Amino acid sequence: MIPYERQQKILGLLKDTELVKFDEIQSVFPKVSSSTLRRDLKELEKNNRIEYLSGGAIKLMSTVGEIPITMRNTLYSDKKDKIANLAAKQIHDGDVIYLDSGSTCSGLFRKILHKKITIYTTNTDIFAVADSIAAEVIVLGGQFNPINSSVSGALTEENLKSIYFGKAFLGVNGVDEKFGVTTPTLVEATKKKMVREHADEVYLLCDSTKFHNLSNVKAFDLNNVTIVSDSWDDSLGKVTPIIAAD
Repeated sequence: MIPYERQQKILGLLKDTELVKFDEIQSVFPKVSSSTLRRDLKELEKNNRIEYLSGGAIKLMSTVGEIPITMRNTLYSDKKDKIANLAAKQIHDGDVIYLDSGSTCSGLFRKILHKKITIYTTNTDIFAVADSIAAEVIVLGGQFNPINSSVSGALTEENLKSIYFGKAFLGVNGVDEKFGVTTPTLVEATKKKMVREHADEVYLLCDSTKFHNLSNVKAFDLNNVTIVSDSWDDSLGKVTPIIAAD
């Protein structure tokens, strides 16, 4: 079987599911070496057909879809916890911040709710927090998306027009020195762009599996932002500051 045929078969596997693990793909091609299959996956990723995720998971690139937040939580929990710990150190009593949707931002919630701060958010995971809260939390209105536990849209954008933040913590789906920050939908990209323009300091909570990945809609370039991640990246480090665990 030539590479093109294998790659088309891999894409076929992904049409009926959100993602597959690498060992599942290996089971479909028992006579093909793992190194050959990884080359196929890298070629598909290079052509923006798939996303190669940590833990060996592969997701089909889509113009509309996104991995549900519950599934993303299980895929990167160790990386996201490191990032949330680093981000929490940037937040101090008296701060007024924006906290975005996304699984890493949800992890950050629990690490900062005891602080005497003001949190503006579009992340509906706040409603699942049962612990005592010292922070003042203001949830912005908008259209609810259960896939990423977020609100966005025209009402959210109208609210954001008159709100400014000392610090903003944004989730991303892809970050690249050439293509900037990208996300699956136009409404999420527009929201992130507005928040960036209204914040004195902007932190991108981004695990290393999203480095050099491209999602569907560009939100903004890597100007005047700081990446908070589990790992350092030389290429990205040349264009923007990185706070890294390793």
